Amino acid sequence: MAEAAPKAAQPARQAAEPAEKTDFQRFIESLWPEAHGRGVLRATFDAALQGVALDPKIVALTRKQSEFNQPIWEYLGGAISPARLARGSELAREWSQALDGIERVYGVPRAVVLGVWGMETNFGSFTGGIDVVRSLATLAFVRYRGDFFRDELLNALQILQQEHIGRGKLLGSWAGAMGQTQFMPSSFLKYAVDGDGDGRRDIWASVPDALASTANFLRQQGWQPGLPWGFEVALPEGFDFRNHRQSFSGWESLGLRRMDGKAMPRAGEATLFLPAGARGPALLVTANYLVIKTYNSSDAYALGVALLGDRIFGGQPLRGAWPKDEPALDMGQRQEVQRQLQKLGHDVGEPDGKIGSKTREAVRQFQLRRGLVPDGYADLTVLKELRAAR
Repeated sequence: MAEAAPKAAQPARQAAEPAEKTDFQRFIESLWPEAHGRGVLRATFDAALQGVALDPKIVALTRKQSEFNQPIWEYLGGAISPARLARGSELAREWSQALDGIERVYGVPRAVVLGVWGMETNFGSFTGGIDVVRSLATLAFVRYRGDFFRDELLNALQILQQEHIGRGKLLGSWAGAMGQTQFMPSSFLKYAVDGDGDGRRDIWASVPDALASTANFLRQQGWQPGLPWGFEVALPEGFDFRNHRQSFSGWESLGLRRMDGKAMPRAGEATLFLPAGARGPALLVTANYLVIKTYNSSDAYALGVALLGDRIFGGQPLRGAWPKDEPALDMGQRQEVQRQLQKLGHDVGEPDGKIGSKTREAVRQFQLRRGLVPDGYADLTVLKELRAAR
């Protein structure tokens, strides 16, 4: 009898599919008034959305973001591969003149710009082959992240109306990101620039346009020229992990030293970041690291960008050892950590199992109250303490 239940449910699912298809088409048509208000002509609207259907594969991909699901050391190992470093070094030389101009105009280091390029599309070698309009329509219909993708779909229609690219070439990632450095449609409309002086903003085929647009995005998000994103540090014996944010001079007075042997910056502040807890590498990160996270909110991604860029220009690998002997929490356990923290009044956002800045800070505050090492790292010890908390 246990095997019969799915078979009995199949006709109901089959009956639901036409209704879902009708609902999807109604949703698409409901977009027309707002699209028209944004200057999209009916002919453009119809041509862009003709034959577009709901894509279940796109919905499934919302649960498989590797930067949130892999242990960070595995993610970074794949992101900063020898092949990618070699390719990045080659392209840094090839586009040196364009990068000179980008640094001069926007104040964003070439290392960071190339880090984004490498992380997003492996330097343009794979920009995505998925129909952006279908992806955005699917995500908008299921209300993934609320109205975010509905708005992005309307932005994509504006891009087509303005003839920046043809409908058949509007391909990208499953989430609708486009071009050499994977701009969302809204980012294209706000931040894309003409980097090669041909009068077009072509983030798909023009490397100077894509890299200049990326630098413009980062500068507009608050990049501070002259301030590093951060660097690895050595912590002194007996370090008090309650220290979390200090000026660079303050960190130096506490005994922290840069792993690369360089002097601490003379001005500025930094936060101690322990991506794998007190047993892993230690870094000081600045406001510019947070700017990188506006491109993608994952700490694994932001570190990948920063470290890849540094390595392309001769930086050394992280020297601190990763705690690979310590089992990482699985998705269910991470969600439980977030739900338990919510019960205690902490703001962790949606308990989706993705450990971001809010969850890290909530964990750190909980550790402080429980007398644990306040490293902000959600591990089995934290989970057990949360289960015991009242």
